[in-house]
Amino acid sequence: MTALVGRTRTLPRIPLNTLAISFGIAGLATLWSTATAALELPVIIPVVLWCGAGVAWVWTIVAHLTRGAHSSDTLRSQLEHPAQGPIAAIVPAVGMLLGAQLHLIWPVGGTMLALASLIVATLFAGWLLAFWHKGRLNPEAFHGAYLLPTVASPLIASTVSARLDLPLLAMGAFAVGIFFWVVLVTVLLSRLAFFPPLPDPLTPTLAILLAPPAVAGIAWFAMNGVHPDAFSAGMLGLLVLMAVMQLFLIGTYRRLPFSLGFWSFTFPVASATSYGIDWLTIETFDGWQLVAILIAAGATALIAAIGLRSIVLVSTVRRGVRRAEQALRRADDAVALRLHSR
Repeated sequence: MTALVGRTRTLPRIPLNTLAISFGIAGLATLWSTATAALELPVIIPVVLWCGAGVAWVWTIVAHLTRGAHSSDTLRSQLEHPAQGPIAAIVPAVGMLLGAQLHLIWPVGGTMLALASLIVATLFAGWLLAFWHKGRLNPEAFHGAYLLPTVASPLIASTVSARLDLPLLAMGAFAVGIFFWVVLVTVLLSRLAFFPPLPDPLTPTLAILLAPPAVAGIAWFAMNGVHPDAFSAGMLGLLVLMAVMQLFLIGTYRRLPFSLGFWSFTFPVASATSYGIDWLTIETFDGWQLVAILIAAGATALIAAIGLRSIVLVSTVRRGVRRAEQALRRADDAVALRLHSR
């Protein structure tokens, strides 16, 4: 019995990259909520997707906690890992999105979930910033997911706060997100230009560059209404540039072996498409509805394909999920090895 306990306690923790599954589904639900409002589609589509996002969110949290209880690794060591740590910000980010949606049918419960998630996101971002200031990182550790705690989470918090009719909180969160977007994207682009490429399973995190202008634009519309102005047009311009960049990276992405890290594509693509549909409702032209449906369908097809490939990956490899996690873990180890070798 002692030997059995010893073996179970040596299980590695599930890589935090897998949290992107619920993030991607929540992004897809947000996309179809926007499309449904713009095109007067049946509400059953976003309802089903939001339920799926909630199930995925709870399931991934429970899975991580369950494995963690049988692992010799600590949660703190995972949060301090140079590759994995920032990705934990997905948990409160999805919680805020779910809270805003729950608020529509249960105002008290939705508000409590959203505000509790916002508090967790703020505490985590503050703790992570303090950890970064201990001097334990170098630019090679930096990847797209570092934008999650201090850029994506505050901008999502801004949108959610506006929808909960908390305008001052929305503006404060928006300011935080914009400030760290400027700072951290500068660091990220410098890292990508002057240091070796990211490990393959972390390369999809480059798609996160799509998200800030889209999420910032969505937050701006939530605070000020969906109408054109200088700021929202600027966000659209930045989004177009980031989208063009992604087009030139398709060759790089196609050479990558599929892994669960591909879920990093899902939320940025969904948020960019959602912001694009917002703009189609502003700059209406003959056939704009068809364009909106086509881009929503394209984003949905991409996310569905990643979901199906993930199911196939997990179900066909020997020992299923454990083998599917290995590629993510090797990428984390590669980042850590680079740090230790310097």
